[in-house]
Amino acid sequence: MTTSPAPQTATDAAPQEVVEPAHPWAELAPEHFHLLRLAPLPIDRHTGARPLRFIQLGRVERQSKQHSLLRLTLQLPGQRQRKEQNTLEIWAEHEHRRVRFGPEQGLQVEPENRGLGRFLLAQGIVWARQHFAHYHVETNSLPSQSGLSEVARARRDHCLQAQGFVVEYLDPLNLNAQCGAARVSALHGDWHTEKVQIIELLDAASMLQQADQNLHEQDVKLRKSAERIEVLKREDGSLRFTITCLVAFCLFQACLLIWMATR
Repeated sequence: MTTSPAPQTATDAAPQEVVEPAHPWAELAPEHFHLLRLAPLPIDRHTGARPLRFIQLGRVERQSKQHSLLRLTLQLPGQRQRKEQNTLEIWAEHEHRRVRFGPEQGLQVEPENRGLGRFLLAQGIVWARQHFAHYHVETNSLPSQSGLSEVARARRDHCLQAQGFVVEYLDPLNLNAQCGAARVSALHGDWHTEKVQIIELLDAASMLQQADQNLHEQDVKLRKSAERIEVLKREDGSLRFTITCLVAFCLFQACLLIWMATR
């Protein structure tokens, strides 16, 4: 006599998915802020106008026995952005002595082609070199969205290679790529300082004071110009009235001469 197998429950049929808890530092907000000045650049045929702009750099840092974190964020005035946008994370794992540059979706910077990508990488590299210069740099896969066009791919690769990363393509179509470095010490912490400048608090106050003074001077010049225009308008009205009177007098004289000649 055979016995039928016991019916499988939902837990037996499919293994439960294990959800890893989020790291306590995953939602850390910026704690220190700096003002960045984006220098005006010529119009680019692919990314459009590049005027003078000011944006905010946020920074938060944590250290523990297992991990270290540096998170840099860029905030644009009057513009909402996605969570993964304008954010660079550097995680250091001390047990295996390795450093990972994130986020996993790749570094997405807005506005584009303004030198902000190299600036963020440089700031993260300087921090990593100070603390973990001998650590290994994890190899990261580059998102295909960042290299859809030849121009965008060339700009992305130039940005990474200028900071010391090695970019490798895994297919002949150059769609799948990855970047990494042997050691943190092999990376470079420089950027285009003529494109992106860190403005200190006193410098920002001085710029605002100078701008206010310039506005006051322009207001005085505009007021003087308006007063001069009003004077010229009154003089123009007087001249028009005088000319009208002279024309009327000349016509009267002509009519009088004609009348006397015909008599």
